[in-house]
Parts: sequence; structure tokens; C-alpha cells
Amino acid sequence: MIRRIRAGVLLLLVAGAFSASVWAAVFSAGAWAQAYPTRPIRLIVPFPPSGTTDLLARPVARQIETQLGRTFVVDNRTGANGLVGAETVSHAAGDGYTMLWTTASIVISQAINPRFPIDVLRDLEPVSLVASGAGYFVLVHPGLNVRTVKELIALSKARDKPLTYGTPGVGNGQHLAGELFNQLAGTQLLHVPYKGIPQQINALISREIDVLLIPPTASINYVKDGRLRPIAFAAPTRWAMMPELPTVAEAGVPDFKPEPGWHGWFLPPKTPRRIVALVNDEIRKAAQTPKLRESFLGLGYTIVASTPEEFRAKIASELKRYVEVARAANIKVE
Repeated sequence: MIRRIRAGVLLLLVAGAFSASVWAAVFSAGAWAQAYPTRPIRLIVPFPPSGTTDLLARPVARQIETQLGRTFVVDNRTGANGLVGAETVSHAAGDGYTMLWTTASIVISQAINPRFPIDVLRDLEPVSLVASGAGYFVLVHPGLNVRTVKELIALSKARDKPLTYGTPGVGNGQHLAGELFNQLAGTQLLHVPYKGIPQQINALISREIDVLLIPPTASINYVKDGRLRPIAFAAPTRWAMMPELPTVAEAGVPDFKPEPGWHGWFLPPKTPRRIVALVNDEIRKAAQTPKLRESFLGLGYTIVASTPEEFRAKIASELKRYVEVARAANIKVE
């Protein structure tokens, strides 16, 4: 009997110690989750200030900053069409204090360059597709004797020296759209890459180039004040904010219906799932803010705020599609 009592007591003590350790672990994990974040968070935007990417990223960062009660420091880490910033995040610690807001250009670059140093689905952690673009303005300088897509095509074919169009680098949505236009319209617009959208706009205003295919985000003010002239909208449908402007398909190139660009949020690889989920939740909360939604619509974008799984699936699908588009347009980056 005494042996049985001793065995029972020992069993209770062991069980109690085990339960205590389990509860301690649970409490510790819960306390850690509640503690994050405890210091400022760096959001890397790999394009210049005042460009489309920057103008969209900052208000979302400010809103999440308010929600979390922690400072977001926007770091414009520019270079190589977004690659410099993306690589910085891919090598950062997965502790939730370094994040990336970037565009579809990172996926396009991987699709067209077999030596691209980043595998987006391996070296970055997709958190959310945040915004989807309406499409691109087709802009010309008012001094160019062109008011329609048909006139642009005719002028391009009549000149010995090719008309030029600018983009924020090789291998992005604007570049693919421009080459697809060449292919479908029978034109030979010459691609001129720049470091970012502000540089493109300045180049068109100074008549250094002739044409831009560019999101409305950073160019709408130049359209409103007459410094740049829109002749069409490159998208499957007209832009709701300027419904009088025809699509390129309506204006003379029926098969030209490029997919709109997007903006997405990433974390470093191997970031704990609880942090990914927390950041995704904050993005989805921010997306419900009426002021933010209205401002995005005014800039030609719709807030999407997808789940990480949806975003990952979209990237995988687009990688495959962009490989096919680049091959058809003969875009190669070595």
C-alpha cells in the first residue's frame, strides 16, 4: 500500500511539473506574440520618393503605424528596377522588423532573366497583394502632333527615326506593355529605361522621349494641368476616373489589353507564420479604411488585401504567364 501511495504521489508530481512547463511555454509564446512589435519597423520601398510605388506605400504604412502604435520608417532603397531593395529584404532577419513593398516588376524580372538573383517564392515571404492597378495612360507631349492611337501609329511608321517610349527600367509591366503594343500595332517604338517614374515624366516633359505608358498615380496632375496629353488608356476597360478616354483596344489596336500592374507586401524568408499572419491582418484592416480606399481609386488603383496563400498563387501563375509574354515580345535580359 505504501509503495502504491508513493508511486501515485510521484506520478502527480511529474504530471504537475510537465503541465507547469507546458503552461509556461504557452504563456511565454503568448507574451512574445503580444510584445511584437516593440521597436520601429523598416518598410523598404525599392523605387524613388514621389513615384507610384512610394505614393501608394506611404499612406498604407501610416495607417498600419496608427493601428499598431509603432513607427514605420519608409526606406527608399532604389536600384536595378527594384532588385536592390528586394535583395536587402531577402537577406534580412525574419523577425518582422524589415519589410518590403514592391511591384509586379520583381516577378517580371525573374521571368525574363534566367540569371535573376532572387527567386520570389523562395527568397521572399509573400504577405499580401495590396493593390491592383487600373491600367496605364498612353501619354504624349502636347507638342507632338498626335491626339489618337491611330495617329501615333501612323507617325511612328512614317518617321525614319523611331519614336521613343520610357519605362522605369528593363523588365517591368510598362516595358512589356510597350513591346506588346509594338507587336500588335506593327510599330517600332524604341524603349528607353529610366531609374523611376519621376525621371520618365521629366523626360517626356522635356521631349527627351515621345511616349509614356504609365499608371495614372504620378502623372494625373501633369495631365490635369495640360503638360502631358493622354491619348488612350491601356487596360481591358476604361478608367472610371476618366471615362471619356478610350482604351487602346477601342482606339485602334483591338487585341491590346495588358494586365494591370500590382503592388504587394513581402517579409524576409523564414519569418514565423504568426508574424506573417499578424502583418496580413493589419494590412486587411487598413484596406477597410474609407479614406485610403478613396485615395487609391483616385490614383488608379484598387485595394485588394489578399491572404498570403492567394498572393503566393498569383505570383506562381504570373511567373508562368510573363515567361510566355516575354518570349513572344522577344524581351531578354542576360
